Amino acid sequence: MSESKAAPRIVAKGLEGVVATGTALSDVRGLEGKLIYRGYDIDELAGRVSFEEASYLLWEGNLPNQKQLSELKASLAEQRELPREVVDYILGAPKDASPMDILRTCISMLGLYDYGAIGAEQVRLNRERQISLTAKIGVVAAYFHRARRGQSLPPVRKDLGEAAHFLYLLNGQEAGPEAVATLDMAFVLHADHGMNASTFAARVCASTLTDIYSALSTAIGTLKGPLHGGANEGVIHMLKEIGSLEKVDRWVQEQMAQKKKIMGIGHRVYKVLDPRAPHLKRMAEKLTAELGEPKWIQMSERIAHIMRTEKKLEANVDFYSATVYYSLGLPTDLFTPIFAVARTAGWTAHVLEQWQDNRLFRPDSEYIGPALGRKVVPLAQR
Repeated sequence: MSESKAAPRIVAKGLEGVVATGTALSDVRGLEGKLIYRGYDIDELAGRVSFEEASYLLWEGNLPNQKQLSELKASLAEQRELPREVVDYILGAPKDASPMDILRTCISMLGLYDYGAIGAEQVRLNRERQISLTAKIGVVAAYFHRARRGQSLPPVRKDLGEAAHFLYLLNGQEAGPEAVATLDMAFVLHADHGMNASTFAARVCASTLTDIYSALSTAIGTLKGPLHGGANEGVIHMLKEIGSLEKVDRWVQEQMAQKKKIMGIGHRVYKVLDPRAPHLKRMAEKLTAELGEPKWIQMSERIAHIMRTEKKLEANVDFYSATVYYSLGLPTDLFTPIFAVARTAGWTAHVLEQWQDNRLFRPDSEYIGPALGRKVVPLAQR
């Protein structure tokens, strides 16, 4: 009888094409250019629901009615206050620190003031933590920005929505309705996005039955990378480096000749236009027209046209969100923290979903080191 052979293992570098788990939260359909939250196309949600409504949808499975929305807004407002020790850390942190490092550290610190926060058994408390983290992360980001500039920290308020409150803390005064509506829609567009790197990292961490603060800190550290959330900062740096519309063609051709990546172009999953990009493009066009600085969107459009024509690559969400944030007067190094503020709704939803039917993530690896049989040579003879 012939000896049976083990089935060959397939190594998927970067886990491409590997389905790691199931989720009811969001679906990214790359070939169709679709992003779906709980059965709703993102085109159905963008501009029609607030960030609070989108968060409720991700957390509870349905859009809230008026009573449920009012209760959620009240809960978020009640949870905004940071522990005094966290505020003191923000005030004393290095002024040149990366805002993402501050976010990661402060979210981890919050876990110090929530004793016994571990595992999946505390369902009610974890739901409260979900709201608390979503309410606090924007406060951390805004407070650090003001602290590093030597500005006072405005007291948190309870009468503003999440987007309006973030802009108020950042600027020390209420923003206009157009700016609030713009940031609110950006929050909705960024709230969740399938099994992206930071979400997967959060779920891997959560699968060990650690606490939600550890999972969120892991997600923030993952989002920080330039191949993930950091790409939106790269877009503005790219546009500033090019300088003007007249220089776009030559600059792009030089980058392609050197096989360098064009920031904000292409996507790991979407093979057609990122469905979030058109919404941000419209906002970018409107904002730059109002500010009298149309060159940023003009340059972006020219880059997108060249890449679409010559490389069959489309713009992704970072490509236009960078211009939107820049036009709102937001500091470049806060672009990724703003991404994190929005994505906290999705991250926390995924952590709680992971705990509903948990299994520890423990993939195999392919060993590519030296063959078995090496012998130890005595130290004196090496």
